[in-house]
Amino acid sequence: MKKVNVISVCGSGTVTSSMVAGKVKDFLEENGYKAKTVEVNPGGVYGELASGQWDVIVHTSPLKGKYEIPTINSVGLLTGMGEEEFYEELLKTVAAIAG
Repeated sequence: MKKVNVISVCGSGTVTSSMVAGKVKDFLEENGYKAKTVEVNPGGVYGELASGQWDVIVHTSPLKGKYEIPTINSVGLLTGMGEEEFYEELLKTVAAIAG
């Protein structure tokens, strides 16, 4: 099983990002990936990126900058509108990263 490390970002870095991280982890595992996640607020992204271990950022809040790894807006997981498109983009992005 290929490994993928995901940063999940929401305004406070707690409830919403945890819910999104859980959905992302379940979806990726259903599609053959072992996912590791962490939940942060927008200000915590750079601190996590400093470790160099993260592959993709999923976010429900606006991000504070441009990053070296792919970012995917995950608001569709909250509203249900655009959820399918989010999962398609996530799978495409992860496939490109993990091979």
